[in-house]
Amino acid sequence: MHNHPGLHAPGLDRRGFLAATGGTAAALTLAGCGSGPALQSGQDKGGKPKRGGRLRAAFAGGGAAETLDPHLSNLFADAARAKALFDKLADYGSDMSPRPRLATRWEPNAGLDRWTVTLREAVFHDGKPVTAEDVLYSYRRIADPKKAYRAKASLEPIDLAESRAAGPRTVEFRLKRPTAEFPNVLAAFGAYIVPKGTERFDKPVGSGPFRFVSFAPGRSAVFRRNDAYWEGAPHLDEIEFVVAGEESARVNALLGGQVEYAHELNPTTARAHEGTSGGNRQIEIVRLRNSAMQGFAMKTDRAPFDDPRVREAFFLIADREELVKGALSGAGEIGNDLFGKGYAHYAAGLPQRTQDLDRARHLLKQAGAEDLRVTLDTSPVAAGFVEAAGIFRDQAKKAGVTIEVRTGNKDSYWKDILDSGTLASYRSGAMPIESHISQRLLTDSTTNATHWRHKDFDALYQRLQSTKNTSERHALYERMQRRLHAEGGFLVWGFADWIVGTGRRVRGVASDAPANTLDWARFDTVWLA
Repeated sequence: MHNHPGLHAPGLDRRGFLAATGGTAAALTLAGCGSGPALQSGQDKGGKPKRGGRLRAAFAGGGAAETLDPHLSNLFADAARAKALFDKLADYGSDMSPRPRLATRWEPNAGLDRWTVTLREAVFHDGKPVTAEDVLYSYRRIADPKKAYRAKASLEPIDLAESRAAGPRTVEFRLKRPTAEFPNVLAAFGAYIVPKGTERFDKPVGSGPFRFVSFAPGRSAVFRRNDAYWEGAPHLDEIEFVVAGEESARVNALLGGQVEYAHELNPTTARAHEGTSGGNRQIEIVRLRNSAMQGFAMKTDRAPFDDPRVREAFFLIADREELVKGALSGAGEIGNDLFGKGYAHYAAGLPQRTQDLDRARHLLKQAGAEDLRVTLDTSPVAAGFVEAAGIFRDQAKKAGVTIEVRTGNKDSYWKDILDSGTLASYRSGAMPIESHISQRLLTDSTTNATHWRHKDFDALYQRLQSTKNTSERHALYERMQRRLHAEGGFLVWGFADWIVGTGRRVRGVASDAPANTLDWARFDTVWLA
């Protein structure tokens, strides 16, 4: 993220990942297992992990302004470095359900407005134990009203003034309201635990799998194995994060052997190297499926999209296969106008919507919008946006709709489309479906790009958060998604792969780990064969 759309807006752009405002594995390490991901890159999918060596990983960077303060992480590079040095209380599995990390358990009271969190026995790099006081200090630092730390919005449900340490390894969180999905808060992007009193991060001390060695902002960071790590020492001796802003530079460094891991490759590069036969293959390609939702946001509070018939017509205009093929170069799968395909509580049972131009024309006629003209805002802020806008314009023409594509400023795009315009290209990284609803679909949501504001929908969300029984909560999720599928403002046409390249010696890179999840950029489980 830099000052980047992945953070301050609901996108996942070229250089960043999506924050909990807006960057999504069965083979996940659960608390204390220490087994690591089961799916690896590399030609030999198995093999015994080998200890030693330095892995060099290339990421797009943020220049001289980069920081190791984990609460300020904006870029993918920042997030990967933070993950190596620090821990959170929980993190997201590939289905975006929370998995224990520094917390071993969390238990609510009957009213779901107080949660008791038990910490595992873990130590910081200086040997001091991780305590409840460190947790409360970290969360209060993030929530500082004078600062703009990433996880601040996610921690909003907690009444930090009333929360307390009930013992060295027990935190009692008092909440402002019943919150059944409180474990999502513990896993929030950027909610890392730092030692109490920490304000400087020039030589950071965390509890993560690697210890700090050196950092040159915009160039390189070197970290060494933490032999005392609670989940078991990493296989690698060292990890070096190197900055390579352009995709071509990352690919060339990988091909030339200057790095062993290259983050964020484009579909064309992936196809070129997946197409070579095994023995001649210089690099391995790992596709992190379901990493980014792709779609269009229709403003539901203004013409023409204040008429649900027009919204349904637009759902039916979309040829999703053509959009995935053309805008994502085939590196993804089709969507069904709902966020979170494959994630916990996703309404997978709803029928897959397909193009139906006759029905779309009929609905537009019913709505008195036969010769509809609409402006579609887009921008090169994210890969595929401009291409998708052009493809959708041509699809709409077949239903008698004239779309004018307007290309906006890359730097201000997310801010510009939040309240202005009527139709816009939209993207989101991985987050729980609950977070997507709370941040984008409630009357007072701060990034409500579709202006979906319905008091009965808000009430369903409050009911969901007050419901202890998981299956009853799942039924409420289903009900809310059924409504969004029928008449919501998000036309979700696809889900993009996130693409990583590795050298042939690299093992242990999880392929079932969308960007932003526990096993994404997880170098403590990687080794060099």
